[in-house]
Amino acid sequence: MTEPTARRAWTVWTVTWLSYATYYFGRKNLSVTKAAIGRALGTRALYGVETAYLAAYAAGQYVSGSLGDRAGARKLVGFGMLAAAGASFAFGLWSTGALFLATAAFNGLAQSTGWPGNVKAMQEWTTPERRGRVMGVWATCYQVGGIAATAFAAWLLAHFGWRAAYFGPAFVIAAMGVAVLVFVRAGPNAARPGESVDAERRAVALSATVWWYGGSYFFIKLIRYSLLFWLPYYLETVLRYGSGEAGYFSTSFEIGGVCGTMALGALSDRLRGVARSVVCAGSLVGLAAALFAYTKVGGSSHMANFAVMALVGALLYGPDALLSGAAAQDLGGRQAAALAIGMINGLGSIGAVSQEFITRGVSHAFGWNGVFYVLLASALAAALLLVPTFRTVAGSAES
Repeated sequence: MTEPTARRAWTVWTVTWLSYATYYFGRKNLSVTKAAIGRALGTRALYGVETAYLAAYAAGQYVSGSLGDRAGARKLVGFGMLAAAGASFAFGLWSTGALFLATAAFNGLAQSTGWPGNVKAMQEWTTPERRGRVMGVWATCYQVGGIAATAFAAWLLAHFGWRAAYFGPAFVIAAMGVAVLVFVRAGPNAARPGESVDAERRAVALSATVWWYGGSYFFIKLIRYSLLFWLPYYLETVLRYGSGEAGYFSTSFEIGGVCGTMALGALSDRLRGVARSVVCAGSLVGLAAALFAYTKVGGSSHMANFAVMALVGALLYGPDALLSGAAAQDLGGRQAAALAIGMINGLGSIGAVSQEFITRGVSHAFGWNGVFYVLLASALAAALLLVPTFRTVAGSAES
């Protein structure tokens, strides 16, 4: 890269990292304010809201994938963030379940622009040779963003009430959306004039690889959302940690995830003769072993619990980021990166939608060890679904 090009690349990498981290300010406020809204408006006020959000988010991935390749990442993300800001602000105005439900669904559609759009922008500013390393660092945005968004919403709730936890993030998201529209530009790896986007999109949509990736990502997201939503509850109610302790020790999952995301991305670049899906599958087999270890030693001591859950996070977040990031970028190439990313993430998001029913049902029927064995089996299923893609060549769609 020339110096001006390198400077522009760093600008896009930074702005898109901040952008996707900021999307979480319009997601995590619901979990933070749920109890307060229930006390103020009744427990049924938010009935079905999370399901409406997640279902719209899953469906929106396909729409956003299509729009991203046609309209470009800058417009998709910039206007998507402005829409998400409007949804967050509106949610803070309402007091009835029907309006909460409709606004949550709209927010899900707006939020769905974030991953396909930002990863599409990153594809245009990274080469296949260093994509794993760059995306491994960049993909820490959704772990850091989740932590920051939770802290910000909790602070607003404590000082100004639950409605402020929606108004405040709305302004942050809108400001970041404007920044995207100003600073993000198409990169050197963007589609060239005259290239047939439609033909490449059809090829990606019909590719068996994108469906194998998506099937694997279904199980990856099922595991991730099960642990994100239920780990503090498990620590408090089963292992008898205090509520503060449970919250603190549950961060081990995301702390390990930051390390695993960067490490696996760098490894996938070093192993140039090996498909990224092979690296993902190896990590997922290790994840199954780590989940088994957690059932045996997780309750033995606080230190063992923290260490093994951090290992679980590292072995899960690594393939999570690699499969939905660098591997999807390789598959879609210049013309259809957003579509490939949207399809893979859309299929994965179905796993996120289903995790509540699976986790709640299995824990009631077979106890929490049963839940961890289901997650273990899911990790192995995710690895097996990648086997047919082991001959996929990184960057082939951009050659």
